[in-house]
Amino acid sequence: MRLAVLFLLSAISLCAQPFSFGIKGGVPLSDSLNTSQSFPFTFSSANNRYILGPMVELRLPFGFGVELDALYRRVNYNGSTFGVDVSTNSRTTGNAWEFPLLAKYRFPSKIVRPYVEAGIAWDTLSGLVQTTTSFIASGGITTTNRTSNPPELHHSSTSGFVMGAGIDIHAIFIHVSPELRYTRWGAQHFFSPNGGLQSSQNQAEFLIGLTF
Repeated sequence: MRLAVLFLLSAISLCAQPFSFGIKGGVPLSDSLNTSQSFPFTFSSANNRYILGPMVELRLPFGFGVELDALYRRVNYNGSTFGVDVSTNSRTTGNAWEFPLLAKYRFPSKIVRPYVEAGIAWDTLSGLVQTTTSFIASGGITTTNRTSNPPELHHSSTSGFVMGAGIDIHAIFIHVSPELRYTRWGAQHFFSPNGGLQSSQNQAEFLIGLTF
């Protein structure tokens, strides 16, 4: 019995050994939303400059590996419309979750190992809320409406191709991995018919991973 328990624990340890878990965070190097001001329609975006989420990696022989991330960022933009008698202001907020699945290759080295990666990613929006306030000057009337389906929403989910490069620094019991990553999305989350707001399909990021 004792020998069986020891064998089971050894098997679990061997199976778990190739996996590493950690967190990944960073900042975008490009704007996720492109906005413009063209009377009577005006859009502006206040992007939160952070990306953060958990990650897991399966380390394979000969420097290969597979990584899966769950990266969070905040969505935030404002819109205004001015007419002869009516002015409208809207504020839209929400969450974006990005799930990159990457194949990686680390070049041989002892402490600092350069690596390249490529794969696919999925991005989905959740918790969208648009609050619109309209003011009618002639009657002095103000109305407020809220919706989870803003008119600028084009696709709530999209997918794309990812590639990147970085270095893996092994410091005692932790791996520190700064990298540059580029994603080309297949569709836009947001698109305004008047051209004042549209999602960028090109995404560049600087990320740092900490794995144990």
